Amino acid sequence: GLLAELIGWASPDGEAITREFEFPDFARAMAFMTAVAVRADRMDHHPEWSNVYRKVSVRLTTHSAHGLTRLDFELAGYMAEVAQGLGC
Repeated sequence: GLLAELIGWASPDGEAITREFEFPDFARAMAFMTAVAVRADRMDHHPEWSNVYRKVSVRLTTHSAHGLTRLDFELAGYMAEVAQGLGC
């Protein structure tokens, strides 16, 4: 399925996908969150996430669908691209 195409993501409960990103420094973690926030707003699909220093923990789900949709996988793919570009 779609999850198999995403490296580093897991779906422990089948209702969301999760991943922890670790960046070289805090500034790049913030750059990641800023870039993703712009895309998420455009998509009207917002992540559940938190940041501690260099780490950003992410959980994606579609509340209106009570589970996973194409939007979750699309945003996850974008996050992976941005993270890779920032040295994650």
